[in-house]
Amino acid sequence: MLYLAYQTQFDLLRPMRQFARAIHAIVEPLTRTHALPGMAHLRASWEMMGRARLTHDRPAFGIDQVKVGDQDVTVREIAVSVTPFCTLLHFAKDTDVAQPKVLLVAPLSGHFSTLLRATARTMLADHDVYVTDWHNARNVPTEEGHFGLDDFIELMIQFMETLGPNTHVISVCQPCVPVLAAVAVMAEDKNPAQPRSMTLMAGPIDTRVSPTKVNELATSKSLDWFEQTLISAVPPRLEGAGRRVYPGFLQLTAFMAMNHERHQRAHHDMYTHLANGDADKAEALKLFYDEYFAVLDLPAEFYLETISKVFQDALLAKGELTYRGRLVNPGAIKRTALLTVEGGRDDICAPGQTAAAHDLCTGLKPHKKRHHLESGVGHYGVFSGRKWQSRIYPIIRNLILSTN
Repeated sequence: MLYLAYQTQFDLLRPMRQFARAIHAIVEPLTRTHALPGMAHLRASWEMMGRARLTHDRPAFGIDQVKVGDQDVTVREIAVSVTPFCTLLHFAKDTDVAQPKVLLVAPLSGHFSTLLRATARTMLADHDVYVTDWHNARNVPTEEGHFGLDDFIELMIQFMETLGPNTHVISVCQPCVPVLAAVAVMAEDKNPAQPRSMTLMAGPIDTRVSPTKVNELATSKSLDWFEQTLISAVPPRLEGAGRRVYPGFLQLTAFMAMNHERHQRAHHDMYTHLANGDADKAEALKLFYDEYFAVLDLPAEFYLETISKVFQDALLAKGELTYRGRLVNPGAIKRTALLTVEGGRDDICAPGQTAAAHDLCTGLKPHKKRHHLESGVGHYGVFSGRKWQSRIYPIIRNLILSTN
């Protein structure tokens, strides 16, 4: 009923938003030719009203060109492998320069894979980049079956097999656990496609270490509470009608509540910039919230298993995680170099949680392990922003070069 109520309200308010955007389109050019009192504030008000919405479709990556060496190279998006819940997307470049293959695993956690747009754009200069482009579960018909943690692990194995030997895998946030599990399974099976290097960035390998508010919430309630309170069926009319999901709008609400003052201030600043004609400053905020308010629903079974196995029970860290009935053994990894990256101010995945992977990968010699703690950056600063580009990315690039 919760999802149905949300969707009904969303549909009822659509005409109001459309009307606001239409009025803004009329008022906006008038402010350029007539300096009428209050006109700028009126224009800003209508624009803010027209933007008051969430979206459920993936924004564009918008990476059309990248500089390789001293040349500008065209980038095309190619779907290499399409599955019901995810597409393996290739950022193909029009160049003959051979570059290391990188599988960039985006989080399946309420936002689209375009959250890693800056990560992919930076890496494209020196690498042949593929990304996991997750589908919105509300658009996946129920006949496609369920998608749980084991299915995630299996999909990672399939994608690495598709890319073949000499691939490097980079996981950001939540998928660090299934990616480490997938590489462990491949190593134990002596799979020829096991990656050359594995970079785990700000991921919850061991959530018992320095618990954050996110970890405390996950352990403060029973699994039944999460299922009864947060899981809803996709409403009729949508492609995935009847599928049980953790709605993206609930995840966004939780994140907004954690930092509500910051978001209120940001929207006040956006209104002020719009009213004052500071287009560049307003545009930066609009771009951020266009991405932030694009929400993705998670399959219920994947969400609940992640809460239970990763956040509540820390099964991988305890050596108790299983995949298709077999025990996952990170100690079997001997060929894949390991790099872990953490942010010193990360309030979602605290320092130490990702570094715990080193204690699990007992089969790796010391020269194949490296950890980097970037002080002064929060969760998103680990994979985007100035310090990502200038300090963290060079370390990843050097690891890939040394192991390719």
